[in-house]
Amino acid sequence: MPSALASKKSTQDFVPVKEVRDGIIVLKDGGLRAVLLASSINFALKSDDEQTAFITQFQSFLNSLDFSVQIFIESRMLDIRPYVATLETAYKEQLDDLMRIQIREYIEFIKSFTETASIMTKNFFVVVPYSSVGIGAGLSGPSSFLPWNRKKGSAEEENKSFGEQVSQLEQRIGIVQQGLVRTGVRTVQLGTEETIELLYKLFNPGEEGKPMTLDSQ
Repeated sequence: MPSALASKKSTQDFVPVKEVRDGIIVLKDGGLRAVLLASSINFALKSDDEQTAFITQFQSFLNSLDFSVQIFIESRMLDIRPYVATLETAYKEQLDDLMRIQIREYIEFIKSFTETASIMTKNFFVVVPYSSVGIGAGLSGPSSFLPWNRKKGSAEEENKSFGEQVSQLEQRIGIVQQGLVRTGVRTVQLGTEETIELLYKLFNPGEEGKPMTLDSQ
């Protein structure tokens, strides 16, 4: 009888991400994900006509897509400590006594305000997916899992295949970006470092609660 320890899986077994390559998330199932950081608009401050125009344009954008996308919001408590540290430095370097008093009072106000109110920061993301059909797509049933029915390509072939898939993904990215621009929303694709940082925050939410994952089709 196998031991209980042998049946345990590591945390990485539950993470669907294989690697981040050239800013593209490569999932363990071979799917690709590109993450776009989107700008926000203050919908409530717009007139009724502007709100109607935005809703209509956004609806047209969604209807024009022939593939799925994921839109999610990352909400986190604003870390005010770096800002306070900057103020502390300014306080120490300030020679004018009156300015020192004002800076100190402002620091105390910021600390008191953030302790009594929850200051949140929000980031808006659009995840663009692409999944290609595998080489053994023509096989079905248990036979598709047999070792001799799996073809292993060379590193050069794999790189070529990856490049072709990224090209298809980039076409989708362009469609999404152009569609959102018409609604007044600007987007920029995250690079490798930004994507890794985002994934780390997603899978290490800490006390802030677990946000939505990137593993969507």
